[in-house]
Amino acid sequence: MVHARAGKGGDGSASFRREACVEKGGPDGGDGGRGGHVIFVGDHDEDSLQRLYYSPQLFSEDGIAGRGQQMYGRNGHDLYVKVPCGTLVFDHDTRVQLADITTHGQETIIARGGKGGRGNVHWKSSTHQAPTEFTPGVAGEEFRLDLELKLLADVGLVGFPNAGKSSLLSRISDAHPKIAAYPFTTLNPIVGVVRFDDYSQVRVADVPGILPGAHDGVGLGDEFLRHLDRSSVLLFVIDMAGVDARTPWDDYRALRRELTLYSKTFAKRPAVVVANKMDLPEAVANLKIFRRKIRVEIIKVSTVDGTGLDALKKRLWEELKPVPRDFRFSSPDAPAAEMPTGEPVVAAESDPSDPDSDVVTEDKLRRAGFLQVPLTKQQKKRKNP
Repeated sequence: MVHARAGKGGDGSASFRREACVEKGGPDGGDGGRGGHVIFVGDHDEDSLQRLYYSPQLFSEDGIAGRGQQMYGRNGHDLYVKVPCGTLVFDHDTRVQLADITTHGQETIIARGGKGGRGNVHWKSSTHQAPTEFTPGVAGEEFRLDLELKLLADVGLVGFPNAGKSSLLSRISDAHPKIAAYPFTTLNPIVGVVRFDDYSQVRVADVPGILPGAHDGVGLGDEFLRHLDRSSVLLFVIDMAGVDARTPWDDYRALRRELTLYSKTFAKRPAVVVANKMDLPEAVANLKIFRRKIRVEIIKVSTVDGTGLDALKKRLWEELKPVPRDFRFSSPDAPAAEMPTGEPVVAAESDPSDPDSDVVTEDKLRRAGFLQVPLTKQQKKRKNP
């Protein structure tokens, strides 16, 4: 929980003009400045809310009071707080959602600063020539906030403990999760980035293993199921070898049931089923039974020898159709992207003698007025024979 308090508005001024040779100066009190806002800013470089845990008090600056000579007070400085993309902001007392910050650079005013007070210059009139009235500044908004982070990932890995989700993530992305031969090695969500040959990429989130009854808090509970809410595709990782004395088809049904009980939207979300640990002999026999009992398309994968990893990446690309970074702002009428073939693109060579060539030669550098290229010994002799 964090405490956010916007700045108080500055008080208005009740003053009168006092100046030599000015007999009746009249009122000249200025208004107070607005109090500073508390603003949350989405930042993709932030990956947790830990910084706010140690600095929970978010107080912005108060507005400056008005002064004589109709001088208005300065507005208080706004307080900008960087939070990870995917942060939900709730009022602690009412549980009303105040903000959902999903994009980089998104600014949301959480607490508005108070309005500045009015000076006595606003009360002058022909019948009220010496007003002493003024108004104080209004207090800024103040909230106790609960922050919740839901990871922004295109793909969410779903599976039982020790199904090989972390190993799979480390093979298809640059992530380095903890990998061990015991369950619940993943205690916190981990996000990896899968990059394709056309410079497009997708984010894959690995959450701790799910057990039957997770929607009611069994195991690590639904504490991390919320990180799957924003995933466009669910990737079910099934231990097809059954190394923990479980049957793969029962695992798949249990995972489907837990996700549906947590949120019915998961039942309609696109899903990809991965048969992991296909390098073990038991997996081959279990796969035949799995296909008879569960009528879904299956991608056979082994993180030991790399079998099926390219097919899995291709399937993810077909499901999500990620946009390459170089063409992110291209025209909406542009043709749809095609799966990259991996063939290198060779740039055309430029002729250095061509004046319009992009190749920077020594002569071009020497003709540039803003550069001073030192002369060689041979060039100095030619210049000074």
